[in-house]
Amino acid sequence: MLLLSKADIKKVFTMKDAVEADKEAFRLVVEGKCDAPIRTNIQAPKHEGSFLFMPAYVEEMDTASLKVVDIFPHNIDQGLPTSPAQVFLIDGKNGIVKAVLDGTYVTQIRTGAATGAAFDLLAKKDCRIGALIGTGGQAAAQLEAMLTVRKLEEVRVFDMNPERAQAFAATMQEELEEYGAKIVAAVSSDEAVEGADLLVTVTPSSRPVFDASKVKEGATVSCVGAYQPHMQEMDPAILTRASKIYFDSEEAVLSESGDILIPLADGTITKEDFTGDLGQLIKGQIPGRESDEEIIVFETVGVAAQDLMAAKAIYDRAVEAGIGMNWE
Repeated sequence: MLLLSKADIKKVFTMKDAVEADKEAFRLVVEGKCDAPIRTNIQAPKHEGSFLFMPAYVEEMDTASLKVVDIFPHNIDQGLPTSPAQVFLIDGKNGIVKAVLDGTYVTQIRTGAATGAAFDLLAKKDCRIGALIGTGGQAAAQLEAMLTVRKLEEVRVFDMNPERAQAFAATMQEELEEYGAKIVAAVSSDEAVEGADLLVTVTPSSRPVFDASKVKEGATVSCVGAYQPHMQEMDPAILTRASKIYFDSEEAVLSESGDILIPLADGTITKEDFTGDLGQLIKGQIPGRESDEEIIVFETVGVAAQDLMAAKAIYDRAVEAGIGMNWE
């Protein structure tokens, strides 16, 4: 069994690689080729946390996976990951675990890559300004994803904790210097959002974190953080302004995300307003962006196929490169 750390993974797997792996995962989902039951979610109310178990199996690849990921938002105050996790890659021919990967990093990069895939497929070609709301454990990968698929001049970062936003912006400016974008801390959500071509929200908020009226025409919005029915970081008014609404998986979103469940329940939108899953777009079954003026919304809660495809690609490359620790 191969043990792969974050450092090992980074040697063989880039954000660009992750975007392509996610696209393949989304395609497999809509083709019905990935058996991935809706994740088991066990609540830990004492700590406002959740334990999530996400299995997946692709028969044609003879590969299965199981991710154990725990969401504990208050970990950030202790300098701990908010989404500690492990991914087990399993040989589909014999059921033997082939690898254990740092699931925290796999989750970060594949979740960022979902936004990257959506922006790559749906955003205007000429995007210059990005906005990121939230600076928790998933934020760095979200930022890198938007910089990977579009050449941005500036990304404005906002967090309810100004000091954290400033520290995050400074760290990311150094770590992502190769992309050539200026990364700055915004003093308000409005300042971050106004004029932005790309907007990502990645928070555990139960109330909207941006004002839909501030979103410019032509913007593409990716909402990532609302993985439970009571969570709602998206201003529902953006749904009425949007020309198209896409999901990583409509089934998964409608089982979990308050961003969509709440406005559905109160009549702000109906299912007829949905455009479809990103995998359907990849397969050419539904339209993509049709003008530079359209506002487009993407909602993602994550599907286990993403973990499987990322883990399989990472494992194959690590074996080829002789990376990782063998545990006999």
